[in-house]
Amino acid sequence: MIKAAEISVRSVLSKTGLPADYVINPYVGCEHACVYCYACFMKRFSGHTEPWGTFVDVKINAADILPAKPVRYENRSIYFSSVTDAYQPLEKTYELTRKILQKLIPFQPRISIQTKSSLILRDLDLLRQFSSCEIGITIVTTDEKLRREIEPHASPIRERILALRRIHDAGVPTHVFIGPILPYLTGWKQIITSTKDCVDHYMVDRLNTGGVIWSNVRRWLRNCHPDLLSQYDRIYTSGESYWRKVSNSIREFSASEGIDSRIFF
Repeated sequence: MIKAAEISVRSVLSKTGLPADYVINPYVGCEHACVYCYACFMKRFSGHTEPWGTFVDVKINAADILPAKPVRYENRSIYFSSVTDAYQPLEKTYELTRKILQKLIPFQPRISIQTKSSLILRDLDLLRQFSSCEIGITIVTTDEKLRREIEPHASPIRERILALRRIHDAGVPTHVFIGPILPYLTGWKQIITSTKDCVDHYMVDRLNTGGVIWSNVRRWLRNCHPDLLSQYDRIYTSGESYWRKVSNSIREFSASEGIDSRIFF
């Protein structure tokens, strides 16, 4: 069960080195509890000792403290979210992301949102009011059994694809983030073929093995896919040859299908 706490913060709009001017993280922590989550490093800044994925701090005053000066937003881009999911289950109750979007509409910054949740459909009425808005849905697998292993509290894949279709049909640009690719498990070709009619482009990346992420992934493999453990050890310690092959395969398939795929490895 998730441990949720309401906190007040002094700022919610942060400058970022990502491809955006600002980032907004309405929550600290994430209920999705993804095995491969790179944001688990945030635990050391939060004062929490619980396992990542078991706690969430709700920035209860997030919408109230947004800067109200248009100059802060003119020709600026805002990304939701770099170290949490703005549409994790608690958002259904707190509506922090919705309230923030409502506050931003008059200023019209460029909005980019990345999520694993179909809850984003609730805010489609707001998203359509931004002149520049792009929605990304993360899909690592189309296998629902595997999804429950690696993303236990995120939306089912079918719901994510339906959300993509509805958002795309509403005229809002969409992309799918296929990442991280999990060797021998991520069927990237199947992900593309099942979504290409409702996606403007794809982003593809491999696993970030920094910090405790690699040990978390190896623990999951030992428990659920022990036959793959030695193969993962080999792939992640033997240079770039495996990833060059994957990258070339994705590029060739994308070219043959007329698909825009942006590979980050």
